[in-house]
Amino acid sequence: MKRREFLGALGGLTAAWPLARAQQALPTIGLLESRSSDGMANRLAGFRQGLKEVGFVDAENVRVVYRWADNRADRLPEMAADLVRQQPDVIFASGGPLPALAAKAATNTIPIVFLVGQDPTKLGLVSSLARPSGNLTGLNLFANELEAKRLQLLHQLVPRAARIAVLTNPADATYTEITLQEVGAAARALGLQLKIFGATTAREIDEAFSAMGQEPADALFVAAHPFLNARRVQLVHLAAFHRLPATYTLRDSAEAGGLMAYGPSIVDAFRQCGVYAGHILKGAKPADLPVLQASKFELVINAGTARMLGISVPPTLLALADEVIE
Repeated sequence: MKRREFLGALGGLTAAWPLARAQQALPTIGLLESRSSDGMANRLAGFRQGLKEVGFVDAENVRVVYRWADNRADRLPEMAADLVRQQPDVIFASGGPLPALAAKAATNTIPIVFLVGQDPTKLGLVSSLARPSGNLTGLNLFANELEAKRLQLLHQLVPRAARIAVLTNPADATYTEITLQEVGAAARALGLQLKIFGATTAREIDEAFSAMGQEPADALFVAAHPFLNARRVQLVHLAAFHRLPATYTLRDSAEAGGLMAYGPSIVDAFRQCGVYAGHILKGAKPADLPVLQASKFELVINAGTARMLGISVPPTLLALADEVIE
C-alpha cells in the first residue's frame, strides 16, 4: 500500500472510531412484546414520544432492540433470557402480563417497565402500587376492570340484544378468568345471557364465528386481550359478515370498522411507559416509581357501521362519545 493510501485509510479509521464508540455507548432499551410488529406503528410512536419528553431520541442517544413473540407465548421466556444476556439498561414488556412475567423470571436486577391490563399486584409483578419494590414498575391499563362498563355501553347501544357472545383467549387463563368474572356480574345485573367462545389462533377465530352461527347471538363482546386486539381487522370483518353488533376495547377496532370501542388510550399508555423508561435511563430506580394507572379513556362509535346494521345510536351515547366516526 502506498504511503498516501495508508495515511488516508488510517485517517478514515480514526474518524470512524469515535462514532463506533459512541454507538456502542448508547443506552439500550430491550422491548419484549407478545405480538408481531404489524399494527404497532402508532404504539411505538407513542413510546418514542415519551422517551423524547425526557430527552431521549431513538437511534440518536438511545437504542431500542425489539423482540416480537408473534402471539406465541412459549417463545417469551427464551426471548426474555436473550435480552438479559445483552444487558440492556431497561426492558419494556408489553402485550399483556406474560411478557412482564417472563422478564421478571429472567432477571431481578435489570429495571423492567411493564404495560398490563389488570392489577399488577394480583399478577405478582409488584408488592405495592405506591412502592413497587424490586426491579419492576409500569402502568395498569385497567382494561379488564372496564369490561363491565363496556358491556353496559353495548346494552345501551343495542338494548334489544339479550344473548351476548363473549370471545376470549383461553390460552391466557388469568385474563379469561377476570374477564368472565367482570362480564358475568354485569350480565346478571342487566338480565343478559352469555355464551362463551374461545380462540387462540386466527383459524380458531373463524371457527368461533362459525359456532356463533349455530347458536345465534344478538351481539358480540370481544374481550380485552392483546391477541384479540391484534386480530381486530379479522374480527371486524367477521362481525360485519355475520351482522353482529360488536364491542371492542381499543379505538383501533372502531377505526377498522367495528361498531364501538371503549377502553384506555393505548398510544398514551405507551407514551407514559416511554417516559418511565427515560427516567430510569437517567438514574431513577423502579422501586421509587409508583405504578401508573391509565388516565385517558376513549369511547369511539362508528356511525357508518351502526347504519349498516340498522342501529340508531342514542343521543345520550353520542354525547358521551369522544369520537363518532362517519
